[in-house]
Amino acid sequence: MFGRNEVPDRTLLKTVNRRLDRTGTGSQSRVIAAVQRGAVTLTGKLQYENQRNPILKAIRTVAGVRQVIDQLQSPPKRVPQRP
Repeated sequence: MFGRNEVPDRTLLKTVNRRLDRTGTGSQSRVIAAVQRGAVTLTGKLQYENQRNPILKAIRTVAGVRQVIDQLQSPPKRVPQRP
């Protein structure tokens, strides 16, 4: 059923969720992971835009992840107001 290097989606999801917990940035925002055939889709809202890259990097390094689909939403950029 699985090739030599494939990890079952259920196992991969558990590993991905643990990795999100360890990044420290996932707990500050609402990131939800879904796995289908090794492709991890990340959805949710980030508290800060600079959280995106560490989260993506952490998930890409999980054994068995074939693709990361980034559907994370970041907060709108604030334009400084003039006095």
